[in-house]
Amino acid sequence: MFEVVLYEPEIPPNTGNIIRLCAATGARLHLIEPLGFRLDDRALRRAGLDYHEFAVINRHGSFTEFREHHVIGRVFAFTTSGSCSLYSARFEPGDALLFGAETRGLPAEIRNSLPVAHQLRIPMLQERRSLNLANAVAIGLYEALRQCDSLACSTTLGVPAALNSMDTDQLESTLSNPLYHR
Repeated sequence: MFEVVLYEPEIPPNTGNIIRLCAATGARLHLIEPLGFRLDDRALRRAGLDYHEFAVINRHGSFTEFREHHVIGRVFAFTTSGSCSLYSARFEPGDALLFGAETRGLPAEIRNSLPVAHQLRIPMLQERRSLNLANAVAIGLYEALRQCDSLACSTTLGVPAALNSMDTDQLESTLSNPLYHR
């Protein structure tokens, strides 16, 4: 199981979508305060639909409080200033995937408290600022799940089971092959 950590999220529908994602994947969600909304916000509930009851949500007053709570696993920060690609990381169950606020990302002191190899970026065009928070969380979480062969439902979704056990180079090669896309 993975931990998804949102540092001071600001936009209710993003967090609602992430609640739904966590409920669908079994990941635990950690919200680091202050939040830019109330947890009973209508837009938050609408985006999460009826998945709130299936999600495990923990609130923390600060990043320090979260670290005191999450002492076992490693923390990977997803940041546009990361020097390592998401695909260079080797995830393990119990890892925490940390994402910053929509308008300002993660503070430098939090990023710099982590090893450089744990400061990850999602590849995208250089001239683009960032991805939507909910999309970034989905990309990061599903890559971690894929690496750990945690996608038990993948064969029912039309994804060959062999893709789950491929390393990153094999996966990129397979997905870029025009014959794969029929």
